Amino acid sequence: MADRKLWFVWGGIFVDSTWQDLEPGTEECHGPYHDLATAERIWRDEMRRRVDTAQHRLFVIEAPRPGGDAAR
Repeated sequence: MADRKLWFVWGGIFVDSTWQDLEPGTEECHGPYHDLATAERIWRDEMRRRVDTAQHRLFVIEAPRPGGDAAR
């Protein structure tokens, strides 16, 4: 099933504005979520809580569900 996907909200506080490396211990991962709308709502809520931290970034990441029909 091509539409069987999961979404995660991932990020943290980055060391600089290249957005390549996270500060150790600041990593965040929320999810998995079964639909994009839920992941985006969580992303929005979490970003609002940290609006004053300039180097904090979160991203919505899409991933295929592991396995095929057996993963139901």
